[in-house]
Amino acid sequence: MATSFTGSVTFAFLLSFLFSCFIFTSTEAYDPLDPSGNITIKWDVISWTADGYVAVVTMYNFQQYRHIQAPGWTLGWAWAKKEVIWSMMGGQTTEQGDCSKFKASPPHCCKRDPTVVDLLPGTPYNQQIANCCKGGVLNSWAQDPATAISSFQVSVGLSGTTNKTVKLPRNFTLKAPGPGYTCGPARIVRPTKFVTSDKRRITQALMTWNVTCTYSQFLAQKTPSCCVSLSSFYNDTLVNCPTCTCGCQNKTASGSCVDPNSPHLASAVASSGKASNTPLVQCTSHMCPIRVHWHVKVNYKEYWRVKITVTNFNYRMNYTQWNLVVQHPNFDNVTQLFSFNYKPLTPYEGLNDTGMLWGLQFYNDLLASAGEFGNVQSELLFRKDASTFTFDKGWAFPRRIYFNGDNCVMPPPDAYPWLPNATTKLMSSLLSTAISALVSLVILLANL
Repeated sequence: MATSFTGSVTFAFLLSFLFSCFIFTSTEAYDPLDPSGNITIKWDVISWTADGYVAVVTMYNFQQYRHIQAPGWTLGWAWAKKEVIWSMMGGQTTEQGDCSKFKASPPHCCKRDPTVVDLLPGTPYNQQIANCCKGGVLNSWAQDPATAISSFQVSVGLSGTTNKTVKLPRNFTLKAPGPGYTCGPARIVRPTKFVTSDKRRITQALMTWNVTCTYSQFLAQKTPSCCVSLSSFYNDTLVNCPTCTCGCQNKTASGSCVDPNSPHLASAVASSGKASNTPLVQCTSHMCPIRVHWHVKVNYKEYWRVKITVTNFNYRMNYTQWNLVVQHPNFDNVTQLFSFNYKPLTPYEGLNDTGMLWGLQFYNDLLASAGEFGNVQSELLFRKDASTFTFDKGWAFPRRIYFNGDNCVMPPPDAYPWLPNATTKLMSSLLSTAISALVSLVILLANL
């Protein structure tokens, strides 16, 4: 009987582990909580020149909760012909390339496959255009659509170019700042219309084409980047993140971790010599840069309260404009939040079980690095629905949590905190099994 129980628990854990792996890998290029989320690149030809054209390139981050943070985006493509970039505003290429055949003023870039980055804040005004110069940082659409747009202007040179002979660039690539995005081919669409500042005149682009880029967490990183731990007022058990969720101490993606009690902690972080977007994490059992803790705190007559704590174990990263997305059936009756912004997400009509949370400006919108004891926390108050509310079978815990758009790994369901009566039943069952086994053993020995 005991063997059967152990076997069933082992099978349940294995099944839940495989399910969590499936959830992680299935995020490739599709997010069930943001099914239409993408980054759209719009290329508007606004004028023809004697040897080419002038275009405004605009990136729209239509992802509800995934944003691009410092060091920002880089955009690349391959020219279809022998185009050069004479000049740019609001952005610049990372390399000029070989412009030796131009004897007079050389172009801004002669590479066949240029890579463009945004200009930094504080760029002189005469080098700016609207929505430029943010260091490549783009907010998510749900947090702030006004800052989810980035633009630059490019003057392209190619003799004899007209709307009938122009060739669309190919092989668009977007890094934000690392891998993860896959861009489709450029498509000619209806020309964009522009409204003048006085709103009395509408102008139109001469040509417009769109490029759509979608994100895959599996392509961005081979291991998860965050995990979830659980606890409750009705059980003393702390359910930690699964061991080696984001790698093990000797096999992490970054190749190492840092003991917070090490006397050489500061020098280890300072001399790490890696890019800021490569995690250097505090040594833990889970080895994740981010842990989200969900604590079922209080049970009232008509309400119940949850505390959420986000902890940063990454020594290399301050997370600016961070956000959480939480899926739980009681978000249709969320009553009050403390110290977090909240916005309901309804990716499917008639289903309101997902909420987006982020920090208050100038208060906790920055999640500091591990070296600065980085964590943010809030409490959520939910109204009970008598027809659905229960603490039984893990109902009070979230179905899914994202941090900055990445799906966090949940503990296996059979590890969730039990209700006291459920624990009593389980212990009674185990005790009965043990007594039955002992009695059987005694009878067997007596008959020998």
